[in-house]
Amino acid sequence: MRDQAEKLRMKMMESQGSLGKSIAIVSGKGGVGKSNFTMNFATVLAKAQKKVVVVDMDIGMGNIHILIGKSVQYSLREYLTGELKIEDVMYDGEDQLQYISGGSGMSTILEWSEEMFDRLIEAFEYLQKTFDYILFDMGAGATNWSLDLLASVDEIIVISTAEPTAIMDAYSMMKFIHLKDAQKQFYILCNRTLTYEEGQETLQRLAKAMQKFLQKEVAVLGSLPEDPVVRKAVKAQVPFVISYPDALISKTMYQMANKFMNEYDGEVHAQQNQSRNFLSKLKGIFSKGRD
Repeated sequence: MRDQAEKLRMKMMESQGSLGKSIAIVSGKGGVGKSNFTMNFATVLAKAQKKVVVVDMDIGMGNIHILIGKSVQYSLREYLTGELKIEDVMYDGEDQLQYISGGSGMSTILEWSEEMFDRLIEAFEYLQKTFDYILFDMGAGATNWSLDLLASVDEIIVISTAEPTAIMDAYSMMKFIHLKDAQKQFYILCNRTLTYEEGQETLQRLAKAMQKFLQKEVAVLGSLPEDPVVRKAVKAQVPFVISYPDALISKTMYQMANKFMNEYDGEVHAQQNQSRNFLSKLKGIFSKGRD
């Protein structure tokens, strides 16, 4: 097992060119609009001519494909068991956007065979070489293995609402991840705000709490307003940035994504090193208890 992991590690270090950035989208609790944000955010990135793949990691409750009116026949399970190639479990969205359903194949991680482990690493290697952004839509809350995965990705986008419980849960999530990796970059945003001031106050509270208690600076992406077009778009199963491009929330999403891309594009060299580190960390996580 160690020999195989070492060979893959050397292979990754020898690879040339830019590698895709891995980003996890998380929330401390459910019901804050995380999956809807993920798909609209990914859609905007794709419209900016970025190659994007969304990996639905909300085990047992995945709904990414529903948000865009698609059906999913296969998931990571069929790939991990060797039934299909990774390309066969990837589905097309808008522009250069693609997505993968986690299905239930990730729920028995400790029971994986060595071959399944190797195939997972090979899949992520392929995704990094193929896409500019790999977005992991994580399930709400935290489990031991999901925290390990979150500690491996390059960056984390944390979504909260203005509700006190959502703010506390968002802070707790960042704290858990920070304790595993103090160098992790966090981006925070507030969803479903009734006013601009409400969003600003929420983000300031989160940022100040991270600074005060963990001495950690976080990047503020901004806030998305409460907008009736969101519900209409979900019902129509079309991302709101497509179905209602002139709505305030759509314009705000474009601004938010552009801000994120500008920061990302200014850190190309650091990103390449981080991406290689992403696979290295994943190997360590998924090989626990196997060597």
